[in-house]
Amino acid sequence: MDRLNSMVKVDARRMFTSAPFYVLCGVALAMPILILVMTSMAGGGDAMAFTNTWRIIGSEGGMDRMNMDMTAMCNINLMFFMAGLFVCAFVAEDFKSGYVKNLFTVRAKKGDYVASKTIVCFIACALFLIAFFVGAVLGGAIAGLSFELGAAGIQGLVMCMLAKIFLMAVFVAIAVLVSVFAKQRLWLSVLLFLFGGMLLFMMIPMLTPLNSGVMNVGMCLVGGAIFAVALGHVSKLALKKMDLV
Repeated sequence: MDRLNSMVKVDARRMFTSAPFYVLCGVALAMPILILVMTSMAGGGDAMAFTNTWRIIGSEGGMDRMNMDMTAMCNINLMFFMAGLFVCAFVAEDFKSGYVKNLFTVRAKKGDYVASKTIVCFIACALFLIAFFVGAVLGGAIAGLSFELGAAGIQGLVMCMLAKIFLMAVFVAIAVLVSVFAKQRLWLSVLLFLFGGMLLFMMIPMLTPLNSGVMNVGMCLVGGAIFAVALGHVSKLALKKMDLV
């Protein structure tokens, strides 16, 4: 446990002092502001513009999963892909720089490495979601959009965000696994992640609607934990079987 704690601290320090993390946080913050303001100015009807601020966070019942309009494509769920790409780049850099080989030669266990990467990357990716939420509030205020929550209420909005944060663990686990497999080949890990993530992307609105409840949060929490543990174990086995160069 002490070894894992030490590795988490090192990974956290490396991540939270890196420029890419803050750049992506800025992107996550600015994206909803630009989307809400620009679509509000452009108008074009409900299919091309957000009429309510919270539509960029989710829809009641997850009905947007069946639509292909602006509100269904450009929303907070894009953060799941951005987060995955960030994780792929973060892990690929370990292999490219030789950090992984040196780490395992000195003292680290492969299971601790996978756990550390999963924990730290999950925290970072959860912060992307929070940054997007803050940007949505700012963008809605600037664009003069409604903040009416309807039947969902404040509780539904809070549960929606918690469900998305817990569901992020699934995508982080997938990104860590494909990154371990691809090693320093970032292009390969990105392609594998996009393929695997696309299969799950359409389920996000259904699992995390704006009117989410305790059941949605529970399913995402349990599912995220199961995926993190199961795929983490696969990642550890992959590290044991493969060369680290």
